[in-house]
Amino acid sequence: MTTTLETFQSLFNGSTKNKSYRTDSGKVHTIDWNVDGSRLASGSLDKSVVIFAYDGKGSMVDRTYREHGEEINQLAWHPTVSHYVATASGDRLVKIFDTRTDRSNTTIETKGENINLAWSPDGTTLAVGNKDDLITFIDVKTSKIIREEQFRYEVNEISWDRSGSLFAVTTGHGSVVFFDAPGIQKEKDKPLEELHCLTAHTGNCICLEFDTTGKYFAVGAADASASIWDVAQLVCLNVLTRIEWAVRGLSFGCQSQLLALASEDPYIEIAKVDTGERVYALKCDAQTLAVAWHPKASVLAYVQDDDSGSVRLFGVLD
Repeated sequence: MTTTLETFQSLFNGSTKNKSYRTDSGKVHTIDWNVDGSRLASGSLDKSVVIFAYDGKGSMVDRTYREHGEEINQLAWHPTVSHYVATASGDRLVKIFDTRTDRSNTTIETKGENINLAWSPDGTTLAVGNKDDLITFIDVKTSKIIREEQFRYEVNEISWDRSGSLFAVTTGHGSVVFFDAPGIQKEKDKPLEELHCLTAHTGNCICLEFDTTGKYFAVGAADASASIWDVAQLVCLNVLTRIEWAVRGLSFGCQSQLLALASEDPYIEIAKVDTGERVYALKCDAQTLAVAWHPKASVLAYVQDDDSGSVRLFGVLD
């Protein structure tokens, strides 16, 4: 059921709270909810990974891992299993943690400083990108590298679509390039087959997010805008231009009806996906580095560019 703009505005203006939770770590770079919303993970400049337990009222630190030798640049939970989270670090390592235990159970060494990470929708493959625009594909079951793809242009965010048929990368040329995802497992001595190249923005395309329904994806760029696209038709549906700085992070929420933008602006823009209209502007004390909607609740997790090591929750909290 589609919720009206007025209903969302009334909800966020009247029923919301903002809570802050310290991680006892340095500046937080990345956050992500697990598939059922029972855990929130954060990765920090001080090399730590913190797991929060969430009960609908608030969060508490459940576990802290300090196994990486450099900062955690990105982390992501397994798409279907609620206790596995993968991390990408500047120490060239990729780790998978079973958060029911006190240590990682998988470590894979790659060729460079890792800056981004994505799971395939079925959880069988991890893609890891480094600062040299090399994407490494890892078979999760065997913990073996099955393919390395070197790009001749700047690659930023990487992601599969929800069907698993497309593998997408955002580029420094303002485009989003789509590849044949099933080809990752085939003809590994040949480059991935490029299917589409969309000119999405006038500036560097920084971040990319596919919604959980499989209908939409959003792109955030250095030209101070974010675009919302139809996956099936690869056509642009809306462009959000109310912010003044580069978009650093994106997250779909509330049954894919809302999109939150992280940027250097002193607020987080929350917009209606179908119309592009503003729902709420969440004021912040500093620029926002990452945003993540809870998969089931009207709760947004976010982190700011400060040294407090805090993760903040905004939304309908009991």
